Amino acid sequence: MSLERRTFIKNMGLGLAAAGLAIEKLTDQSHLLAAGSEKLLVDNRMQPEPAPLGYDRLPLEWHQATVRRLKDTLKPLSVDAILLQHDVNTVYFTGCVRGSGQRTTWVLFPTDENDTAYWFGPGIDRDLINSWWATDFTYYFCYPHAEGGYPEKGQVVKGETVYPFPWLLDQLKTRGWAGKKIATDMALSPEQEALLERELPGTSLVNIADTCLRMRIRKTPEEIALCQRAYRYFDKIHAFARDFILEHGTRTTDFEIGHALRAYGIALLMKDVKHDGKPHSAIGIDSTANYVRAGVSTAYPHPNQFFYNKIKKGEPIYVNTDIRLGGFGGECYRNYLVAPWTAHQDRMWEVVAETVEIMVETAKPGVACSEVAYRVHEHQVKNGMQAYIYHRPGHGTGQHIDGHQAPFFSLGDHTPLEEGMMFSVEPGLYDEKNGIGINPSDNLLITAEGAVLMSRVPFSKEWSYLRL
Repeated sequence: MSLERRTFIKNMGLGLAAAGLAIEKLTDQSHLLAAGSEKLLVDNRMQPEPAPLGYDRLPLEWHQATVRRLKDTLKPLSVDAILLQHDVNTVYFTGCVRGSGQRTTWVLFPTDENDTAYWFGPGIDRDLINSWWATDFTYYFCYPHAEGGYPEKGQVVKGETVYPFPWLLDQLKTRGWAGKKIATDMALSPEQEALLERELPGTSLVNIADTCLRMRIRKTPEEIALCQRAYRYFDKIHAFARDFILEHGTRTTDFEIGHALRAYGIALLMKDVKHDGKPHSAIGIDSTANYVRAGVSTAYPHPNQFFYNKIKKGEPIYVNTDIRLGGFGGECYRNYLVAPWTAHQDRMWEVVAETVEIMVETAKPGVACSEVAYRVHEHQVKNGMQAYIYHRPGHGTGQHIDGHQAPFFSLGDHTPLEEGMMFSVEPGLYDEKNGIGINPSDNLLITAEGAVLMSRVPFSKEWSYLRL
């Protein structure tokens, strides 16, 4: 590593400890990160082309076309409209990135209208929704709403409590949707079904939650390209992480490593992403590293302790990063063994690396998810690692608002793999007694020919075995 690069890495650690390092300084000196660990990145994976700079999110036209695809899919059902409530679907189909929480929100697409979207929800989001794609937005003030209470209109009334679902039915009735056939992702309770029959007699709801999920599971080329670009940032972040650990050695903590990675990751993203501080630009952006941990805390799949551990010789390090660009990306984790490592640590690492290769080689269109899980667990058990198995080796990945998504690399999930699906790669092993866990992660894209890892970060001993 050059002296200039070492000084940059060292100063970043000092800056973070003092008060944080300005993003401008990181981006101005990013040319120093073209050496060191980046030289070890793998370049021969058959990955798709990443989205170009300037294509930071899916455009409105993509979302409108996706709603048209949904309408085409539902033609055999002869529905009059599509009514979506769950955030994972409203974000996916409209592109308006937001979360509802207690303040339930719906969007309605009449099937006989082109590119129209009628929203019903809380007034808190009226500017956000109206500035994106909204033919009309009707709102209640807040949760719980008071009948007639709209203080922003000068109507300060302590009226009768109005809850979101009954309010929605009243809006639909007013607009003539009683007696219609509506496709929805909602699963109504018996009480809601009775209310629907009373307020909108003759109205039938057809549940299309599975249809929406199937569309989200199979990624389009535009989604794949955004995800691939996100993993290009992962490559640089993990190279930076490795150099940071080598430079600071046992003088740093997992807490400091995590904060350094997040600052650097955000710097990389925001150097490239167009943003003006207004809604709908720089959406679905994040770079997290809050699960970076060292020593015995690596031995727990879902730890609950705070991570503030010194890096020590002979103990493992788990570097966790999540990245989202326009809502797309996922996980990319790597594990390090710090010399002197034991034969047990070495063998655990080897078995995990071997099962990563098994996942890549096994995952092909038509193969059942359970078959991938079976091959992984079979190899783990054959190598005497059964006591260290705690979870399935992978889950489907979705947009940032979806996170873990069906289907799963699990013994009980027999879903056939299809082109365009994506999965995490987590064949982890955990030994609490000896204080070590090895759980890398990557994103596995199912292609027509097989499967490809979307990062270029190696699963090699050259990368993962460190001498400090």
